[in-house]
Amino acid sequence: MTIKDTAEEWQITATATPFVGNKTSVRTDDVVMPGGAVARRDYQVHPGSVAVVALDDLGRVLVIRQYRHPVRQRLWEIPAGLLDIPGENPLHAAQRELYEEAHVKAEDWQVLTDVYSSPGGCDEAIRIFLARDLSEAEGERFEVYEEEADMELARVPLDELVRGVLAGELHHNCLVAGVLSLVAAERGDGLDTLRPAEAPWP
Repeated sequence: MTIKDTAEEWQITATATPFVGNKTSVRTDDVVMPGGAVARRDYQVHPGSVAVVALDDLGRVLVIRQYRHPVRQRLWEIPAGLLDIPGENPLHAAQRELYEEAHVKAEDWQVLTDVYSSPGGCDEAIRIFLARDLSEAEGERFEVYEEEADMELARVPLDELVRGVLAGELHHNCLVAGVLSLVAAERGDGLDTLRPAEAPWP
């Protein structure tokens, strides 16, 4: 038996958008269930995101610490951002986020994993890249604002991040998925077998 997610779309009898925000909205669909009954489903409509596990030559991962108001915590995360420019290539978006948040560039890019952040209530899809062969970006640093204005930046050994995830000390979904996927790839068939950076992402 092959374990693989598959595309499927159940019949929708009515739809509405009761809220439209700056970057996301909320949609309400009336969906026909397998038995024929109709159930109402509310979910956040999201443009999608990219994130970057930036791994340096010493085996450290570049992480940032940022305040996240919905959970009232300052979280350690990997560089990430929205696909909020229509038609933007996901790899280019990831390269932009790494530059803007860490003022770093990378020469070697691969796809680490693809995840849905919360598929029961949001359609956000996230592509997490592995970036290696890091160097400082040239020119002036990108101007930051709002929560990013007091962001902290660190390079942390991969094993320490894994320990923090398993100890319940690190919670950001992209960091958790990215770090554990990196360890699985290293201990499995190796990083050279990861998908190329431009791999299809439907």
